[in-house]
Amino acid sequence: MSDAPRPPETGSSREFPVRLMRTRLYEQVAEQITTWISQNGLTTGDRLPPERELASRLGVSRATLSQALVALEVIGVVAVRHGDGTVVTGSPGASRIADAIRAHADRLPEIIETRDALETKIAALAAVRRTDEDLARINDALQVMEEDVGAGGRGVEGDERFHGAVTAAAHSRLLARLMDEIGDLIKESRIESLSQPGRPRDSLAGHRAVADAIAAGDAAGAATAMHEHVEMVSDVAVLRDDQR
Repeated sequence: MSDAPRPPETGSSREFPVRLMRTRLYEQVAEQITTWISQNGLTTGDRLPPERELASRLGVSRATLSQALVALEVIGVVAVRHGDGTVVTGSPGASRIADAIRAHADRLPEIIETRDALETKIAALAAVRRTDEDLARINDALQVMEEDVGAGGRGVEGDERFHGAVTAAAHSRLLARLMDEIGDLIKESRIESLSQPGRPRDSLAGHRAVADAIAAGDAAGAATAMHEHVEMVSDVAVLRDDQR
């Protein structure tokens, strides 16, 4: 009888293991938070403990906890409100939270490409077609964001209003419809971006550059400023390889 080793049988435990995708720390923390929400019977409108307390309970840093909360906000489980804490907005659902977070990360590059293509053209058209009323709406949105950021907020509402005002100033029904179609996806990337340290003020500065070019009737300058703005705000933690 031969002593030569036999090849592993298909389906046996001796097959080479499939490489498993690494779960990042903030993804693990996000799953812990949703488990805690379920175990404690929290429903829509209920508040989570303050971040410092929650980080202590979970044994993680505030930075990791914040990233986990942002990920949960992006997929619709919680809302992080300035001055009001973190509020439950939806059920975690049956699927694993990490899978939902990765699905967001997988589609984000395509969202960014589409947004860049549409909004760069929209900014150029706005510089040519804007009216005095359009400029007033753009400036009002800048003011809303500036006040929110100055008070320590992320400026999400002002950011959304600004891009909506620029889109309206382009006076293109089809482009406006396309922007509306991807509105929810852009909101995901907006929340992700404005939660990065220092990003709200950088985003506000980018908005001002776009607004100045539009006010000056500089189509090429508006397109360049919008492209640079979208490129800057697209640098988000979920797409970086060095996250743990």
